[in-house]
Amino acid sequence: MNNIDQELLENLLEDISFINWAKKNNRNDIHYWNNWISNNESKIETIEMAKSITLGIQFNEAPLSDSKVDSQLDNVLSIISSKPKNYTKKTKLKKKFNFSPYAIAATIAVLFIFVYTSSDILNNSLVEHQTSYGEIINLTLPDGTSVILNGNSKISYSKENPRDVSLDGEAYFKVKPILSTNAKFWVSTKDLKVSVYGTKFHVNAHNQKTDVALDEGSIELELNGGKAKIMNPGEFISFSRIDKKIIHTSNSKKDSYSLWREGTYIFNNISLEEVMKNIEESYGLPSEFIDQKTKTKIISGGIPNKNLKICLSAIEKSTDTKIIKKDNKLLIINLKKDN
Repeated sequence: MNNIDQELLENLLEDISFINWAKKNNRNDIHYWNNWISNNESKIETIEMAKSITLGIQFNEAPLSDSKVDSQLDNVLSIISSKPKNYTKKTKLKKKFNFSPYAIAATIAVLFIFVYTSSDILNNSLVEHQTSYGEIINLTLPDGTSVILNGNSKISYSKENPRDVSLDGEAYFKVKPILSTNAKFWVSTKDLKVSVYGTKFHVNAHNQKTDVALDEGSIELELNGGKAKIMNPGEFISFSRIDKKIIHTSNSKKDSYSLWREGTYIFNNISLEEVMKNIEESYGLPSEFIDQKTKTKIISGGIPNKNLKICLSAIEKSTDTKIIKKDNKLLIINLKKDN
């Protein structure tokens, strides 16, 4: 490796943006470095080396040095070796079992190092992806499964088992089947667990309930309480955390539901009240209806959701309403009064 590439390697290893790209932690950093690499193909070898080194680091903190361990051990030995003034029953018990000060000190030191390193390993074994309000990211999990994560949502999984995912919020999954082992894929929320082999489905775990809509294949839902439910393509199910039961089930192609794809809300015969709940989940802005009858206005069609201003404008035109942002809240005013 020449001096120029060596310097680039050293810079990359200290670049937070590059580290985010390597670990797939930030959509903007991923986009930037993908473009940079496409325009600097001669540096791919250095990039791959830097990526390998970055992903090969297992601990956030440096391991304990030998001098640090020796120092801690000496401190423990000095405490244990000091002769007590009073000869107590505890001393007799210790003498009876012949506890060596060195053995005790060594045990304490080993436990100290074990707890230190074990907690670090556990912390680094969990992978998390989280979106802010209004942000949508596309992810590819280690097994090849693709995930679209909606705003104000989070998924997490262990590096050792990326096919067992926990979801808080909303996501769309396209699970890659593993035919050689027929391995299952799980998505867990606070209400239920989705079990699949390879399929496409949507999960929304907001508002103390979990909605599941199945596009392709079949899935099994393991509901809280031990009950199981098999879903077929086109079905929609809503499980209430409060009622601890399925509160809605239907053919999603005919009934009311909302799904989002590539930055667009797709509403099918859904009330304005439910639409505004989607806005609150994605952007963190609660809504207030000046006229309660406005809640029942029905919306169908696609509305852009990557830009809040454009999204609200589309809703206004579709429902003859005016939406005003005031005190971090959305006020919905009905412009067309009923006779």
